[in-house]
Amino acid sequence: MRDFRVILLTSGWLLAGMAGLAALHGAVAQFFSDGQAPAFYATAVIGFVPGVLALAAGWGTKPDLHFRQAVLITVLAWFGLPVFCALPFILGSWHLGFVDALFESVSGLTTTGSTVVIGLDDSPPSLLLWRSILQWIGGVGIIALSIALLPFLKVGGMQLFKMESSDRTGEKLLASPNQLAVAIGAIYLGLTIACLIGYRVTGMTGFEALCHALTTVSTGGYSTSDASLGNFPVATHWVATIFMAAGALPFMAYVRLARNNVFRPGRGLGQVGGFFLVIGLASAVICTLRLIEDQSLPVAIRQAVFNVTSVVTTTGYATADYQLWGSFAIAAFFFLTFVGGCAGSTAGGFKIFRFEVLAKALWENLNRTAQPHSLAPMRINGQRLRAEDVASVALFSAVYVATFAIGALVLGATGLDLMTSLSGSATALANVGPGLGAVIGPAGNFSGLPHSTKLVLGAIMVLGRLEIFTVLVFFVPRFHTA
Repeated sequence: MRDFRVILLTSGWLLAGMAGLAALHGAVAQFFSDGQAPAFYATAVIGFVPGVLALAAGWGTKPDLHFRQAVLITVLAWFGLPVFCALPFILGSWHLGFVDALFESVSGLTTTGSTVVIGLDDSPPSLLLWRSILQWIGGVGIIALSIALLPFLKVGGMQLFKMESSDRTGEKLLASPNQLAVAIGAIYLGLTIACLIGYRVTGMTGFEALCHALTTVSTGGYSTSDASLGNFPVATHWVATIFMAAGALPFMAYVRLARNNVFRPGRGLGQVGGFFLVIGLASAVICTLRLIEDQSLPVAIRQAVFNVTSVVTTTGYATADYQLWGSFAIAAFFFLTFVGGCAGSTAGGFKIFRFEVLAKALWENLNRTAQPHSLAPMRINGQRLRAEDVASVALFSAVYVATFAIGALVLGATGLDLMTSLSGSATALANVGPGLGAVIGPAGNFSGLPHSTKLVLGAIMVLGRLEIFTVLVFFVPRFHTA
């Protein structure tokens, strides 16, 4: 019973908080005079009433979350909040149907960035800002999840980051979890403000800069234009590239930088180096392809670096339809979709550190095959890699591939062609945004897909954002009876 009351209390705070944000957004809509204020005020009332009732039911309970409660609240929040956050898309002038509105909301909160909305350039500013805020909230939510919960779930090797709150000497970086949360929040806000200034200086309006700053640092990818960043000045593309990469770096490294003046990825893992290595190599290859096609060097470099960074960081902005760059480019961007950023960042995807663990395990096993009596422990940049860690990453890899394959099969069953099914499952699972093909490619849109397809894609987005196991453990009977 206490479990249930704690869940009610926490869920009530979440829902009441989002209702308050919707009410505040009503005032924003009045400021813009775009006719959306009634939709946001109605949304606030709809959320505030059950939120207060949940708070009342759970009031007086000590708000200490145990493992099971944290998992339950996480799963319920990521599946439940999108329903509430979709209301302005239904009640506002977009008049989206429930499935389309839910898809847009899920895509926002999971920082995927796939959209069903056409005509963004002429849309009410308050609705555009609302979807940008959803991505910003989703970004900070996944940072908290990756630092506070996933390491203790031991999801896909995330236990390697369980002691991220300490430096290499064992000294606590900050005295309490609350201080850590404040520090990360301040860094997240600081990066957003810096990105906003960069966009404003390089040619965006204040409103465009705000919306894009919110969706860049969160590696979400929502834009205020149907052409994404394609119609903005070239200088803004470089600003976006810098801050997409910044959002995909581990935020605990920023905390170390602020405290010790040292930017250290944490626990000896070289995921930051691997992250930039992937972007550098892929950009060099794509740039070479563009040069072979007689593209000028400055344009080739900018297009390659921007679009590779956008896909690897799982942001999903586009400045060009890279499907027109040839079959090799299509294949390259398909595989880059899975890569993802660093653990402890806003980015989705498989994550760089897991590739590093698998590569190290493969190399060590080859060495032991060549020298069977070798007993040297596996290490990554000085940190010991246990068999349990490797097994966890290997299991996650198998489940990740299986989820992608099953997702593609189910999408195919809803009527999609092979390319759209494969890339749709990949982009939803990795939370990238655009897929491949004529329908959902970087120049396409998800609006024409069947409702059943959108529901499947939304479910895959949440699975990918919660790293699959967080959801799967919810269905294990022993989890509820422990």
